[in-house]
Amino acid sequence: MLELTFLGTSASAPSVHRGLSAQVLSYRDQRFLIDCGEGTQRQILRSGLGFRRLNRILITHGHLDHILGLAGLLSTFSRWEAIDHLEIWAGEWAMERIHDLLYGVVLRGARPPLDINLRILEPGLIIEENGLQVSAFPVSHRGPGCFGFVFEEASHRPFLVEQAEAMNVLSGPLRAELVAGKSITLLDGSVINPEQVLGPPRHGARLMHVGDCGSTKGLQKVAPGADALVIEATYLSSESDLAKKFGHLSAAQAAEFAQRADVRHLYLTHISRRYREKEVVEEARAIFPNTTVARDFDHFQIKRAE
Repeated sequence: MLELTFLGTSASAPSVHRGLSAQVLSYRDQRFLIDCGEGTQRQILRSGLGFRRLNRILITHGHLDHILGLAGLLSTFSRWEAIDHLEIWAGEWAMERIHDLLYGVVLRGARPPLDINLRILEPGLIIEENGLQVSAFPVSHRGPGCFGFVFEEASHRPFLVEQAEAMNVLSGPLRAELVAGKSITLLDGSVINPEQVLGPPRHGARLMHVGDCGSTKGLQKVAPGADALVIEATYLSSESDLAKKFGHLSAAQAAEFAQRADVRHLYLTHISRRYREKEVVEEARAIFPNTTVARDFDHFQIKRAE
């Protein structure tokens, strides 16, 4: 199960009720901060998530409303000693701006108080650890080096309890050995192979995170049938010309993409102050009913399809 917490859901500038873009994806003991708009560190505190283990930051693109919060966050990490190392993943152009922000403004020639690792994103698998895979894929927005991310639990084979009991495989370490793919020998000398007590592979939960996006062309093949899709809905279709001009999507376009990609649930973010939330919900749900317009501090559990 993946857990997703929205920290900021506003487009371009904060509003009274919405902060700038940031989300935290959690899986077991792993945590990822996706984007870090201005004020993110305060949103982290208000959410109750805290800073510990928040040492991996994934940046979708280099626009200031998605990266300015890195300055304050690094300053806080330095003072509170919440973590001892930090990984920041971003496209090349975004990383140039991040480097200038951190080393030219925050640190200004001083020795970093923690180990900072700046990693340039390339399409493909970027992290595989403790049963979770994180992949990056290119996204069309204004400027070069924009990326989205797919988070996916490793597939597993369910343990068939009834079959195991019929073979006198009792609860305990022997079952764990079988789940790990090892054969066991019972007291009567009979050998039990994993294939006898494990079902066919089942995919884990899958989350596709797109962020800011001007066109969904070519994205349908990235994570078809994902359990959840996070994507922007900056405009309504009545202002589709503006959406196209500034490289954004309307709520209708986001919903149409969710429908084509056969996702289970659509989460819309990057909401403009010019619209009421009700308008965004109505436009999207008319096309894709299983839609939620995310609010700051909303928390969702993403589970695999049964």
